[in-house]
Amino acid sequence: MKRLDSKVAWVTGSSRGIGRVVAAHLAGLGAKVAIHGTTPTSTRQLGEADSLEAVAKEIAEEQNAEVLAVHGDLTIEATVAANVATIRGKFGQIDILINNAGGDIGSQGVTAPNAGKPKLNDAIEISLHDVQTIIDRNLRTCILVTRAVVPEMMERRQGWVVTIGSIAGLSGHPSEVSYSVAKAAVHEYTRCLAAQMRPYGVYANVIAPGEIIVPRFEASRPTKDERKVRDGALTRYGWPEEIARVVEFFVTADSSYISGQILRVDGGAQLWPA
Repeated sequence: MKRLDSKVAWVTGSSRGIGRVVAAHLAGLGAKVAIHGTTPTSTRQLGEADSLEAVAKEIAEEQNAEVLAVHGDLTIEATVAANVATIRGKFGQIDILINNAGGDIGSQGVTAPNAGKPKLNDAIEISLHDVQTIIDRNLRTCILVTRAVVPEMMERRQGWVVTIGSIAGLSGHPSEVSYSVAKAAVHEYTRCLAAQMRPYGVYANVIAPGEIIVPRFEASRPTKDERKVRDGALTRYGWPEEIARVVEFFVTADSSYISGQILRVDGGAQLWPA
């Protein structure tokens, strides 16, 4: 028996990057997994795969698991409902929700310069269109997906929600302000969800990654080769599998009395209360 045998997990924003690694890790633990991308070919944007279906097939073969691919813009309520219906139609229910969709990508999309990070990205000069895009991409998706999935968890009195936040939402700084604000809101939304879900036995926690090496991270900013190591000093970058292992912690009995918490996974970059 694997740890997540018989469980069904949906990982939003899992066509690439951290989400893809998390989805593969959960599949390796025995879960049936639904992966998600904005379009069937959003995997091509940074050269991570030919298609969403190709990612699903690869994870299924590597982990000997059932994997379903769904796609669509999760800022649209009808799209969220359609994705949920497809997953339930295939797997019957959703036990684990990983709210991973998000990022600091502005209105021009990930193919724009700096992998979509707005050129004007502070508290004053950023365009309102970019502000709305970033807030919707992070907060609105989290809210819409949670509202569509959690009621069935409440009925069963069992379920796990893990939201991928960011250490950017836990400090003040002069750049990436809209992203920081959106992630701070996502953190607080998940705390409020945890408070509401206590009587139902449904868990809700946040993982706040630091600097994690994935293709878009490298495409959106200068990086240092000496920090691209996997052990040694904690001044290195993190790796997506280090996020995936914390997801495992939050969706298994390892965290049986933990809910409403924000856990930084940043090598100790931030050392003050969340």
